[in-house]
Amino acid sequence: MKDVVAALVHANQYLVIGYFLALNTVYLVLLALAGRTIPRLARRRRLTGLDDLATSPLTPPVSIVTAAYNEEPTIVESVRAMLALRYPRHEVVLVDDGSRDGTFDRLREAFGLVPVERVRPQEIASQEPVRSVYVSTHSVPLTVVRTANSGKADSLNVGIDLASHPLVCMVDADSLLDEDALLTLAQPFVADPLHVVAAGGVIRPVNDSVVRHGQVVEPRIPRGWLPRIQVVEYLRAFLMGRTGWARLHGLLIISGAFGLYRRDVLVEVGGMNADSLGEDFELVVRLHRHLRDRRRPYRVEFIPEPVCWTEVPDGAGVLARQRRRWHRGLYETLLRHRRMLLRPRYGVIGMVAYPYFVLFELLAPLLEVWGLVTVAAGFGFGLISPALALLFLLAAFGYAILLSLLALLLDELGLHRYRRLGDLAAVAAAAVAENLGYRQITALWRLQGWWASLRNGTPVWGEMTRSGFTGTTPLDHGSHATVPETTGPAGPSRQPDDDVPPSGRTAAR
Repeated sequence: MKDVVAALVHANQYLVIGYFLALNTVYLVLLALAGRTIPRLARRRRLTGLDDLATSPLTPPVSIVTAAYNEEPTIVESVRAMLALRYPRHEVVLVDDGSRDGTFDRLREAFGLVPVERVRPQEIASQEPVRSVYVSTHSVPLTVVRTANSGKADSLNVGIDLASHPLVCMVDADSLLDEDALLTLAQPFVADPLHVVAAGGVIRPVNDSVVRHGQVVEPRIPRGWLPRIQVVEYLRAFLMGRTGWARLHGLLIISGAFGLYRRDVLVEVGGMNADSLGEDFELVVRLHRHLRDRRRPYRVEFIPEPVCWTEVPDGAGVLARQRRRWHRGLYETLLRHRRMLLRPRYGVIGMVAYPYFVLFELLAPLLEVWGLVTVAAGFGFGLISPALALLFLLAAFGYAILLSLLALLLDELGLHRYRRLGDLAAVAAAAVAENLGYRQITALWRLQGWWASLRNGTPVWGEMTRSGFTGTTPLDHGSHATVPETTGPAGPSRQPDDDVPPSGRTAAR
């Protein structure tokens, strides 16, 4: 009997080892594809024609749409940064999603807001009517819309509906964009206006970086280990994952923190899905499905150069809620659009990208936890050899550490964002530390999110603490905004950790 059990344990371990080898090899392929794209973009950086775009009357105007809920410490700096972007013509449409702090008061004082009569087109349905609309008296193209609390997706739909320009850029209210980020992201739409329907840029953690006048003037690696490890996750996810998938024409995710879309296509598909926890992921999947079903040629692009800076959780409680929500949103989106799986009519999306997300993103935490438990049990009872246990560790963790370090090297050679040697050493150390407890506990959190979805449990976010931006120093950790634990009529209220999961062993994003 012992021999039978030992044989089953061995077979299981080889299956798990094979899974991790396949998973990390897919990441290696994506990294290789990104390795051909990013250096080429870096070499062409000075020849991109941004100056021409910035002055050309033919550059399509953009409406920046953002939803804010209890963002008092950062909202004024964020809006100023959006208004100051180098772009020939753009407006900011901010939807105050029923904030209960001083968000609106800060905006009114800073921008001289006055009420106006504005008829909403009602091209996109939303659950909450517009209560009031304000415009700035400071000669800046700013519109602020006040609604009852109805959730981020519903608020964005209100903003899209009131947007007056053909391109819509959705940005998180607590994020900061590089000065040329919007110009860079608009380039694919200028080059191919008939086919490009959406484009996404890079998200990077801003924690502990130096911010002046709404611009990140000195990127720094966060001091805390939790946000520091998230720097590694975001590097791997965006530089390796999304750049690679874009090369394959299989990009399924554009981050909700920074994405540019054709407004007519957003209206055509009905805007954001207010019932989805991963509304930005679900939107891109729905765009693919809608356009493929109608056999219309289109492109979804990813540009690794424009950067959106955002705060990442620096506490385990908020991080846990974020990862549970990410995985729950992943599962519910894949379930909602399951008819795309392995359907040739959806091309690379249905035959390659969708199966990848099922096998290597949705199932990854389950198999990772199962592999660790069975290896530990088998080793403890003497059913597997130390050599087999070592092989598992190398396949699951050693390979992953190597990929993270290669992603860091690619970032340094191609984009060179972090200029201090100490920052590079800190990120390299975080790439190793990620696999020593952090990765295992996040796998458990993701399983909890999946289980909650299977039980149809009500999502709860609890409190999220944000640090305010200051004018001359790193983020001021003495100013905080607290997001209370609430749910709106259509589910959770404005999510504090609302970016999409990064694709690349993080939680699908």
